Amino acid sequence: MTTLPSGFARARRWLRDHPLAFDAALALCVLIAMICGSFADPGKGHGGPTFGTRTPAVFSVLLMVLAASALVLRRRHPMAVLAVTGALAATEHIFIDPPAPVVMSTVIALYTVASRTDRPTTWRVGLLTMGLLTMVAMAFGSTPWYSQENLGVFAWTGMASAAGDAVRSRRAFVDAIRERAERAERTREEEARRRVAEERLRIARDLHDVVAHHIALVNVQAGVAAHVMDKRPDQAKEALAHVREASRSALNELRVTVGLLRQSGDPEAPTEPAPGLEVLDALVATFRNAGLPVEVVGAEQAPRLPAAVDLAAYRVIQEALTNVRKHAGAGARAEVSVVRVGTTAEITVLDNGRGSAGHESEAAPDGGGHGLLGMRERVTALGGALTAGPRYGGGFRVHAILPFEARTGEPEPPGPAAVTTGERR
Repeated sequence: MTTLPSGFARARRWLRDHPLAFDAALALCVLIAMICGSFADPGKGHGGPTFGTRTPAVFSVLLMVLAASALVLRRRHPMAVLAVTGALAATEHIFIDPPAPVVMSTVIALYTVASRTDRPTTWRVGLLTMGLLTMVAMAFGSTPWYSQENLGVFAWTGMASAAGDAVRSRRAFVDAIRERAERAERTREEEARRRVAEERLRIARDLHDVVAHHIALVNVQAGVAAHVMDKRPDQAKEALAHVREASRSALNELRVTVGLLRQSGDPEAPTEPAPGLEVLDALVATFRNAGLPVEVVGAEQAPRLPAAVDLAAYRVIQEALTNVRKHAGAGARAEVSVVRVGTTAEITVLDNGRGSAGHESEAAPDGGGHGLLGMRERVTALGGALTAGPRYGGGFRVHAILPFEARTGEPEPPGPAAVTTGERR
């Protein structure tokens, strides 16, 4: 069984979807009201108005029908409908005394104009319509200018303007609230997607740093072990021990990184602290064991950095030394310096290598790795800057400036400072 509220809701939706039908029904109601009102005699004595003591003229009925018919098009042509109904109402006041209430159609048309235009237009059109119709009623009517019929024309047209302006303001207010809510919803979804993308990029950088560093060391030590296995088994055993240590470190760091992807309720991830400059000696030792001489300058006097900046400095050094080991060639040496300059920490990694002839083939099959790009994104995300490129006379230089007070934000797109000739990935 259909309830009354649901029936009203369906009727309202139907009328909203068929505005012309609603306007036709409104025009019919206005026509009936005008015809009924035309049978009322305002009365010039003290007895007041009486109903049924007069009959409207044929000319008045024609004007009422024309005015009501014009209201059917009030949404499509509001200004034209107002002009037509106003002219018909003025004609009724000029030629018929007492006039039929044709002005009722003008009131509806003026309300439509006020509800569908801006406030300045409402003021101009409303005052013009009120003034003209009131002056016509006062000038051509047989009643005194201050009679209630003349003042009624002024009052009804004024109320139509005010009501239309109020409806327009409320509609604009509701639309603004709805638009603000939709924009907030879109912004919330975009912010969630942005945060997910940033977290995915951060985890990808961490995985790249861990895998690239440790697998490069494993590859080098495994090659050494294979080369000296027959002639110097003790040295091969030492190389395999380094392989085992590097693989264990890689597994531990991967476990920490992948633990960030666990859902709530999963087993807790390891709580080991993130690596930083405090374990720089251990990092450098792994490269020295792999045959890369590394000299560290200024790390003992380096200031204590915030966790995010400390991790970024560690990862920059790790990735830079990994690139040296992979691409600098045999006999290369590296130098790492960590110094404080004002409110920033400057990380510099230099090498004197000349690059291997086949380093291009060592890049990823899809066109290269992402080491330098990842370093730049990590540094710029904290408000710092990174430059990387070949040194004059041979070798490569990576220079990062990290502020003590890190800021958070979206990583900047890679610029010219992060793009090299393709010799280091």
